[in-house]
Amino acid sequence: MPHPTAKLQAGHENAQPAGLPARRAALSLLDAVIRRGQPLEQALGAAARNITHAPDRALAHGIAAGVLRYMAELDALIDSATPRPLPDDAKARMVLRLALAQALILETPPHAVIATSLPLVDGGPRKLVHGVLGTLFRRKLTLPPAPRLPAAVEERWAEAWGIDVVAAARGAMGHRPPLDLSLRDSGATGEWAERLAGISLAPGHVRLPAESDVPALPGYAEGQWWVQDLAASIPARLLGAGDGRSVLDLCAAPGGKTMQLAAAGWRVTSVDQSQRRLERMQANLARTGVEASVLRADLTQWEPAESVDAILLDAPCSATGIFRRHPDVLHRIGPRQIAEMAEIQTALLDRAVNWLKPGGTLVYATCSLEPEEGEAQIESLLARHPHMQPRAIDQASLPAGLLPDAHSLRILPGLLADTGGLDGFFIASLSRSESV
Repeated sequence: MPHPTAKLQAGHENAQPAGLPARRAALSLLDAVIRRGQPLEQALGAAARNITHAPDRALAHGIAAGVLRYMAELDALIDSATPRPLPDDAKARMVLRLALAQALILETPPHAVIATSLPLVDGGPRKLVHGVLGTLFRRKLTLPPAPRLPAAVEERWAEAWGIDVVAAARGAMGHRPPLDLSLRDSGATGEWAERLAGISLAPGHVRLPAESDVPALPGYAEGQWWVQDLAASIPARLLGAGDGRSVLDLCAAPGGKTMQLAAAGWRVTSVDQSQRRLERMQANLARTGVEASVLRADLTQWEPAESVDAILLDAPCSATGIFRRHPDVLHRIGPRQIAEMAEIQTALLDRAVNWLKPGGTLVYATCSLEPEEGEAQIESLLARHPHMQPRAIDQASLPAGLLPDAHSLRILPGLLADTGGLDGFFIASLSRSESV
């Protein structure tokens, strides 16, 4: 019969360190993004399904996101402490990435990092992981303020936009972006900027620090504003005042642009295919008290009963422009996914232009930094549809510091960087010929 102290010792050895479930969830999240190509937010539900404590879910997300922001730097540190490089998708490398992100980004004490990392490689190379962490923690490690992006992304963007934009993107990746709010009443911008202790970069906009607690802010419960990056608010701004005219907001959920349009006096019909996102949209509409007709439909099959005065198509896209909020996108998206999205955008544009009244306006937007999803789409559209014409963008409708081309606006990393920057976007304004 074992001695009682032996039982106690065994029980102690088998006890899980505090915080281990969050680390297991972070490992699962990283695997979902890197090996299976899933969006980080989408993978969180399954990865953290056994975690009920909200801060632990947030910790799992924060660790995984930190790895994705600094992957190149973390891998370089790991490679400097191993006799030969580990495979990119090896579990030991994944665990080491998570461990170093905790120590260098979240400033978790080394002993806690090691205690919660070694159980993740049970049955695997524990000695290797322990040895690498010991070697690295004996050094004075730091991470640069501007992490490198995945090599393929840097090459693609350097070719499209130049090395200065790549450098700006690195800088944007190194910190959380600020929190932008769109106001229901743009006439009260000064009042809300003062009340929220923020800054305003355009009418109807207030910018706050990234760490702001959204539900606790004044005006949230009363629906006075909603969260929306300033760049994402520009497409609706280009349509101006509605004066009761009709507009289709296509791919509309979760509803930021719909609420802008309704607040500006448009008669809005909002269409989206996702039931989950439409439920969020309905909740947002109820909170803010603005009205819109909301439909769930597949835009490749649906069409309106009558033509409309304006259409806002914020098309499905690669979403590479929102990398500073969702760093996983740069590890999941490549030329194949970009080409697939471009095909969908072309199909939606070809349908939407036929739903405009003569003289009607189409605003097309994507939160993408890929020319195939922006400039090339509009050039091709104008060639296919002679009745569509470029429509000049009124610079007065834009935040100060943004300069449009003849009929489009390209927002790149680095723009308005001194006030917190913007998500990457492409926005074009077109009109249908009066003679059609």
